[in-house]
Amino acid sequence: MDWAKRYSAKLIMPSRITYTILNIVTVIAVTMFFSCQNNLKEVQKIGISENEPIGIAKDISLKYTDSTKLKAHLISPKMMDYSNRDFAFNEFPEGVHLTLFDDIGRKSTVVSDYAIAYDHTNLIDLQGNVVLTTHDGNVLNAEQLYYDQVKDWLFTNQPVKFTTQDATINGGGFDSNLDFSKASVLENSGTMYIEEKNN
Repeated sequence: MDWAKRYSAKLIMPSRITYTILNIVTVIAVTMFFSCQNNLKEVQKIGISENEPIGIAKDISLKYTDSTKLKAHLISPKMMDYSNRDFAFNEFPEGVHLTLFDDIGRKSTVVSDYAIAYDHTNLIDLQGNVVLTTHDGNVLNAEQLYYDQVKDWLFTNQPVKFTTQDATINGGGFDSNLDFSKASVLENSGTMYIEEKNN
């Protein structure tokens, strides 16, 4: 009888250990499963340095619309995508050709040697030999010009030269809405052309 009790106890013991180990393994597996997160940004960063772009595009054409109206059309030979950074941006190292449309469809153009478009602020920073030609033929030359896509506003605090049919104005900055009805050259000086009439 004692032998039978001991034998049955030995048979039951391994079975309890097996269940205990199985429960521990299950708890660990479930914990590991729920602790893993499917984070696309983290997956994209694998093998990519924070200083390197996540992508490079060539011969790009980007259009910005608001309420189904085309507001801006940006063309560039090369775009480098840095959306893997906390403050995401796109860099255009070979320059841009930006066409801006006002509310009634008139277009003005801006060209520059270099540009950066910031995702979070919707600002485009145009740099190097910036030339803005308005819909009515006025020309602004600057080394840097910002375009706020949300407010449809152009501005800079760098030196500018603004040339119209009647004047050439030099200044220390520039502010304007998209249709140039509120354009102003800051800290200006320049030459006005006045036509004399003989009576």
